[in-house]
Amino acid sequence: MHKYTKQWLKAAIIRASKTMAQTALSMLTVGQAVIDVNWLNVFSVAAMAGIVSILTSLTGLPEINIKNTIESEVI
Repeated sequence: MHKYTKQWLKAAIIRASKTMAQTALSMLTVGQAVIDVNWLNVFSVAAMAGIVSILTSLTGLPEINIKNTIESEVI
């Protein structure tokens, strides 16, 4: 596996997990009891947000500098 691919996977997974956590947190209502939360709904919406995040990352991640990564592989 190329160095760029490893860096991209790591950055995309971190970004997707943060997105999922933020989405799940936003689904919880203030003052709602833990047993009253529709956890299936929370997890399914968070999972979809993670999938969308990965798909969005396919267009590129600003934290990955492809030019420096490719140059370091060539040298």
